[in-house]
Amino acid sequence: MDKTKDHVIIDGNTAAGLGCVYAGATVGAWYPITPSTSLMDAFTMFCQRYRTDEDGNNKKYCIVQAEDELSAIGMVLGATWNGARAFTPTSGPGISLMSEFIGFAYYAEVPAVIFNVQRTGPSTGMPTRTQQCDLLICAYASHGDTKHVLLFPANPEECFYMAPTAFDLAERLQTPVMVLSDLDIGMNDWMCPDLQWDKQYTPDRGKVLTSEQLDGMEKFHRYLDVDGDGIPYRTLPGEDPKGAYFTRGSGHTKYGAYTENAAEYQDVIDRLLVKWETARTIVPEPEIEYSKRNKQAILTFGSCDGAVKEALDQLKEQNIGLNYCRVKAFPFSKSVSDFINKHDRVYVVEQNRDAQFRALLMLDAHVNADKLVSMLHYNGMPLAADFVVDRVLAEMSAGRAA
Repeated sequence: MDKTKDHVIIDGNTAAGLGCVYAGATVGAWYPITPSTSLMDAFTMFCQRYRTDEDGNNKKYCIVQAEDELSAIGMVLGATWNGARAFTPTSGPGISLMSEFIGFAYYAEVPAVIFNVQRTGPSTGMPTRTQQCDLLICAYASHGDTKHVLLFPANPEECFYMAPTAFDLAERLQTPVMVLSDLDIGMNDWMCPDLQWDKQYTPDRGKVLTSEQLDGMEKFHRYLDVDGDGIPYRTLPGEDPKGAYFTRGSGHTKYGAYTENAAEYQDVIDRLLVKWETARTIVPEPEIEYSKRNKQAILTFGSCDGAVKEALDQLKEQNIGLNYCRVKAFPFSKSVSDFINKHDRVYVVEQNRDAQFRALLMLDAHVNADKLVSMLHYNGMPLAADFVVDRVLAEMSAGRAA
């Protein structure tokens, strides 16, 4: 049997760059940083091949190497506000610098896609080593009350497929969406099934009003929740004078006017929470392997997936059965909370020192913290199955001794 048949060797950054092309992205802005630079290199290569006319003179894309990460995200927001699909790739230090603009996009409700190929920290850390240590800074990037949609690919294949998902979610929710890869996925070669594409795919632009729709309205209000899902309608510049509005990062009413009135400000902030709950229902569902006999489980995300599944196979050989949940997105869907609540103990495997994913589960899934047992791997090397097996056996032994 040829186990490599219908497979391809590819790294996550190349797959993500290709996914952005298929998603309809035409604008990329970035500042070089390890380990994300090759993502924009790949996007550039694919655009040069597929986003030009036959003689190569008419380029149908715009790629800008900015002077820093602040400029890069600013360019992305300007492009998406104008109706283009735009993104920036970066790593943890870049997210730190982008935070104020990310908060602006959240509050002004401007779509944006950010690929964070995580590396070790703090500070410069080890740029050529891998971790999952940017969860909290990405989930709540910027000052004030902000919450951001995160996607967690487990391998290069999912980097490809989650790229169009990220753009669709960003435009549908009118908010920044971050894809959290890491150095292991992004820069290392993986063997993945041949990438497939649905030729019937149509980008989900969300609630964008056309000139004809605006003509049928008495008046357009940018931040008014018409449908009760927390997502207002938007217009694109130049579509129709009737759709003009001020894009405000300062306090604004649901009608788009500036305000410092307490009730008017809180009305908009509360409506953003309604949108957050809508996001919970449309983000990718987790991968779950469940047996009613097992009262203990492993929960993880991202690049931990392969090592944890290998560990589960090894534990089965010792007659130890554990259920499995791999989370693919934040906010957490109801099925994540349900999975945790069905078990007496859930081992949370992640690659950072401070149990950031466990903290997110406590903050957003509202589960019993006593059930969540952290298994933390954070030396910069990719997670291995033996680490998980040894920790599970140690935890179970300690539980029996108690």
